[in-house]
Amino acid sequence: MSVLSGIRVLELAGIGPVPWCGMLLADMGADIIRIERPGTASDMQDSTKRGRTSIELDLKTQEGIETVLKLVAAADVLVEGMRPGSMERLGLSPATCLAANPALVFARVTGWGQNGPLAARAGHDINYIALSGALHAIGRERPVPPLNLVGDYGGGGAFLAIGLLAALLKARQSGHGDVVDVAMIDGASSLLTLQYGQLATGDWRDDRGSNALDGGAPWYDVYDTKDDRYVAVGAMEPQFYEQLLAGLQLTNDAVPNRADRANWPAIRKLFAARFAERTRDEWSAIFDETDACVSPVLSMTEAPCHPHNVARGTFVSWKGHPVPGAAPRFAGVARAIAGPIKHRTGEQALALWMCSRAG
Repeated sequence: MSVLSGIRVLELAGIGPVPWCGMLLADMGADIIRIERPGTASDMQDSTKRGRTSIELDLKTQEGIETVLKLVAAADVLVEGMRPGSMERLGLSPATCLAANPALVFARVTGWGQNGPLAARAGHDINYIALSGALHAIGRERPVPPLNLVGDYGGGGAFLAIGLLAALLKARQSGHGDVVDVAMIDGASSLLTLQYGQLATGDWRDDRGSNALDGGAPWYDVYDTKDDRYVAVGAMEPQFYEQLLAGLQLTNDAVPNRADRANWPAIRKLFAARFAERTRDEWSAIFDETDACVSPVLSMTEAPCHPHNVARGTFVSWKGHPVPGAAPRFAGVARAIAGPIKHRTGEQALALWMCSRAG
């Protein structure tokens, strides 16, 4: 049995954190019905939308709203990612949904949150992480967008999953549901807790590319190799740093004291010259059996074929193409990603939930 078997989630179609969080829940065994607008059936090639029953409803009609409320009455969780006020205007406010099901977890995710001066404004991942301080801290001369991993998924989807599961645990214990307000700007800011703490103590410089974890330190950076590829170095601790130097055939006497920041440019120059002497895979052969914390920078095409990923089954096949497998893993539970999307009518989906609830 999967860890979330029997948990029913009603997902109102959205982008970014909503389908990604739904994917996590589906892979863990939750029974999810995803409501789509008419004519916008889920893309069968989008692996983040796997494991759902997909239905099309017009939420601008009374019939559509009534169907949603019937599903709400049988659900454990409702997830939505609309702009603040949208659910209320539809007649599906938290109060209305909780009246239909007092134990419901009403989980909502937005970029700016449900309140505040920017709450009603449009935005995307890059905008939310810009105001959190995260975007400023990533990059060299200019801030570099870290895909949509920090805002949409890290600050949004992950906190959405944590919040709704915590509220679900409370609801199971008390019989009372809750409203979960997830804002990507809040989540992205939370991810920076360590850095903000270090900034307060003077251990972090508010200047990108000058700190231990942002590429400022020569032993925590990416280097070019002879074949125009890259290796990633993370030899922070002294014992790992010693193994890095050994692999590079550099003695302590030949490398300036790393405790002095003034020496960092000289150390980086030494490391860059050494790494440029061999190909990426030659360096992998040298460092793979050490604790020097040196890894090849793999492309998305290469990563599924790496022996470690193959051994763990980190990637699986989806419609003939590799995609990341289910995470996290649970002892005693078979690990598999959820199956394809199933398209049904609202009546069919409701009947399935009613029958399983009666059982």
